[in-house]
Amino acid sequence: MEKFYIARNEDVKKEFDANGFSCTELLPGTYEGGIRNYKCFLKPGCEVSPTLYADKTVLFFFGQGVGYIRDAEAAYNITELSFYAPKFDQCPYTIHAVDEMEFVMSIVDLNEWDRKIIAENHIYLPFFRKHSDCTRYVQDCKGPNTEARNVLGCKQLGRIMVGTTRAVGEGTTEEGHPAVHQWNYCVGASDFHISVDHCEPLPHKAGEWSFIPAGPDHDLVADPGKEVFYVWYEHFAREKDFDVKVLPGQKLPE
Repeated sequence: MEKFYIARNEDVKKEFDANGFSCTELLPGTYEGGIRNYKCFLKPGCEVSPTLYADKTVLFFFGQGVGYIRDAEAAYNITELSFYAPKFDQCPYTIHAVDEMEFVMSIVDLNEWDRKIIAENHIYLPFFRKHSDCTRYVQDCKGPNTEARNVLGCKQLGRIMVGTTRAVGEGTTEEGHPAVHQWNYCVGASDFHISVDHCEPLPHKAGEWSFIPAGPDHDLVADPGKEVFYVWYEHFAREKDFDVKVLPGQKLPE
């Protein structure tokens, strides 16, 4: 497995259907753990009603554009970075674009362990959250002026977790986490560098998507005057790791 992967903006072609919707899989074949991610665009004045799944979790990260979601329970205005997870196949929903929207749709297969955990306890669905309403947190791998927010926490929706990191002139310098794989969706005015396993830093810009397999150290840092702003999206690699706390200097059991 490679150290990391990047889907550049120029690699994702907009191919709109008759309904003004474009959907392209991101980094196909790079992860076989049951998650597929798609870069989506929706033209102004258009709408889409995504496929409903009884046995999969679906997550949306709305990165650009203004619009709204309507489901059987409510309507949710999208005016900033926002997040949505439907109630499986129990609550149809439609995404409407006021101006052109860019977003990522993630479809997550649920194994027996995920289904058990979700049946016992999960966040209320449908779930919608604006970025500005997400709880801030502090982490020692982030710069002193870096803003970090939690979107979905541990065991709120199976083995996935979601949060954001935002800063100018600094960012994240993190030791590897062997328990979780990580994807990054660059939003806002992102113009920073990503380095994995101490390799040569590569530019990472707004709209791009990257995947860091579990394990290596990684840095996502902006130069002075530049912004780093990304959604981090993590998936526990193995069920047993979900309940194992690794102390400094220790390694997860094989």
